[in-house]
Amino acid sequence: MDADDPVFPIAAAAELAGMHPQTLRQYDRLGLVVPQRTAGRSRRYSLRDVAQLREVQRLSGEGVSLEGIRRVLDLENEVVALRDRVRRLEQALANELLNRPGNRVFASSAQGDVVPLRQGVRAQRRTELVVWRPQE
Repeated sequence: MDADDPVFPIAAAAELAGMHPQTLRQYDRLGLVVPQRTAGRSRRYSLRDVAQLREVQRLSGEGVSLEGIRRVLDLENEVVALRDRVRRLEQALANELLNRPGNRVFASSAQGDVVPLRQGVRAQRRTELVVWRPQE
């Protein structure tokens, strides 16, 4: 099971988070923790949603406003997305190094993809990052 799989109905998520289901509905309306919806429009929470609900409860107990909590959650979600992107780019680079041992020059496209360059070819755009390894 993935941490983002929407498996918990509102009652189970509320119990796991130690909150009342009405509190979860309120947080959904405010956009703090927005669960996925089934075809029948009922809420389904993931493990990540439950963790965020616990974080909301902790921050609220420390006196952080709901707007402050929203900002903290947005930043945490952005960090998770960026870490995932870095991991995927590192995997792509490692795969390129393994699959093309003779091609050791790469550039980053505008979309962030790793693009191998032929030996002696320069990146077309000055905004692209070029990574190389001297030949042994």
